[in-house]
Amino acid sequence: MQVTSLLSQHEHKHDDSCGCGHDHEHSSVHLWQAVVGIVLVFNAFIVDWIFSEGTTVASFSAFFGALILIYPIVVTAIKDLRAGRLSINELVAVAVLAAFASGAVGILNGQTGDAFSTQASAGYKTAGLIAFLMLLGELIESRTAEGARQSIESLIKLTPTKARRIKKDGSEEEIAASELAVGDVIRIRPGDNVAADGIILSGQGSFNQATITGESLPAEKKSGDEVFAGTQNLTGVLEIKVSRAGEDTTLGRVRELIIAAEKTKLPIQKIVDQYMGFYTPLVLVIGALVWAFTHDLNRVIAVFVVSCPCAFILATPTAMVAALSAAARLGILIKNVADIELAAKINAFIFDKTGTLTTGQLAVSRLAPIGDIKPAELLLLAASAEKYSNHPTAKALANLASEAGVPLAEPKDFAETAGRGVKAQINGTTVLVGRAQWLKDNGIDGGFEKHMDLNETEGWSLIFVARNGQCVGWVGMQDQTRAEAKEALAELKEAGVRRIAMISGDRQVVATRVANEIGCEEAKGDCLPQNKVEFVRAVKAKGYRVAVVGDGVNDAPALAAGDIGIAMGAAGSEVAIHSATIALMNNDLRRLPFLVKLSRSTRAVINQNFIFGVCFIIVGLSASAFGYIGPVTAAILHVTGTFIVIFNSARLVRKGEEMEHFHPETEEPPRHASRQLTPKMA
Repeated sequence: MQVTSLLSQHEHKHDDSCGCGHDHEHSSVHLWQAVVGIVLVFNAFIVDWIFSEGTTVASFSAFFGALILIYPIVVTAIKDLRAGRLSINELVAVAVLAAFASGAVGILNGQTGDAFSTQASAGYKTAGLIAFLMLLGELIESRTAEGARQSIESLIKLTPTKARRIKKDGSEEEIAASELAVGDVIRIRPGDNVAADGIILSGQGSFNQATITGESLPAEKKSGDEVFAGTQNLTGVLEIKVSRAGEDTTLGRVRELIIAAEKTKLPIQKIVDQYMGFYTPLVLVIGALVWAFTHDLNRVIAVFVVSCPCAFILATPTAMVAALSAAARLGILIKNVADIELAAKINAFIFDKTGTLTTGQLAVSRLAPIGDIKPAELLLLAASAEKYSNHPTAKALANLASEAGVPLAEPKDFAETAGRGVKAQINGTTVLVGRAQWLKDNGIDGGFEKHMDLNETEGWSLIFVARNGQCVGWVGMQDQTRAEAKEALAELKEAGVRRIAMISGDRQVVATRVANEIGCEEAKGDCLPQNKVEFVRAVKAKGYRVAVVGDGVNDAPALAAGDIGIAMGAAGSEVAIHSATIALMNNDLRRLPFLVKLSRSTRAVINQNFIFGVCFIIVGLSASAFGYIGPVTAAILHVTGTFIVIFNSARLVRKGEEMEHFHPETEEPPRHASRQLTPKMA
């Protein structure tokens, strides 16, 4: 039954799309009224059981109980008719009114008489039970439909209503979070939820970002890092400069995506809506035929009750709510639920390289000492000399030194030549760190190049280290592939994806090297944005259903060209969220095979629900028409069918629970960490 929110505890209006393709307004009936109604009906049963011949008290009790329970159903049906629409609400109203009327005139047993006779009591009790069971079914349905709304409300509650803003004089004032503006500085204490997106100015702490990225392990944040509204600070006191506030925050955009997904429908759902308008007249005709051939009102009532297609209508939306919930828990945001169905058909994945299959950041992969110098000493010299540089190579060296536990020395007389190298005094010695030509320009003998066994054209970034006029080693860096990339691609192949390709604007030799590392069979380099789009279209032209995966910044045209566009690392990136149909809030590539599997599971559950719903209606109508089940039994079966569909769909909610504790940065050590300080690593 689709009597929307009959048991609503608040009087308000809003559109609620039903399976029949219509919208219904909220009724002002309260839950306690339904409870009073069923108590009165059960009281009638008890009185009739104690006094076997029945009493006027039982009839009065059943009459008023049925009246209370029938009222909201009839009111909603009348509203539908006034709006010029005929829906399944009218089936329920006709059924309960027929049962109520049969009690009033005592025609359940073919008699007429006192409206409060023993025979009439049976009719009122039947009408009350049917109405209550249908209301119970509606309550189950409305609670299921509100699942997505509850997730939105929980998102809203994640953002605190108050914030501690730091004034210009350094004092702290508490204001409403809605008053925060870009540029404000706020203080976050341990246990606080962040009130707005921002950049950490001072302090460090651990943040629970599960609500945004889906990663359950806390993320360590320090000065200069970005934090998101709705995430929780676990440790430390921090000062944060607001960069986005209110609806513009990452959490606000996530909320908008969930609302948008909730309003969309699968193609099969739209087909069901299209034909539901013809369903009620058809059932009314069937009821008229049953009456014409049998003159048995019980059969007609049972036909109307059992024909309410709740199990059929709930087949898709319950599965969608469950699938969206499972995806959102892992940081997968789906703008249109139709993409869940489409993802099951994807048989080709096309990946961008930089920032998608690789981290997009330089990392030290080779430490090559020359002569008697130790790897740790080479790292100490290079990282210390680069300590105050903002170049990516300096950050890579500093990260390795931190992981290896190598304490850095304080550089003196630091000087940097942009794009070439740095010079500094380290522990009383002059250290040069930079490109080969720069060392030569500073008088270092060029013979050190013979010790190099890597080629920069293959994606390596090489820097050389000289101490007191002599080259003591070199460092090889490269954009590292993601720890889980190889595993994710293997899982996609196991899931039946027939073609996996990588496209990159980088050189072909670099693209080939990365593809070989992660097990990608096809790699195309030297691609401009338009070349990427042409490649995607060419693959689609061969009959593939294509998903394009990128970082959403420079890959927007290619993302739009695919059947599905998936943006990686969308947390905090407005471009990434808006340029793709699906946004991964974190960079875990294992979400992709999970998405394909979730899509296929969802489609299977929907098909199971539809088959059950159709069979339930056909068997129920036949059994009712031939008198095998009565009105009350039909109402019980109606509720049972609704439960079966909901529980079958609920299985999807637990999908992906095994992935919630995966954290590639901590569970798998970086490639360079395992070989960082081994002697003569060249």
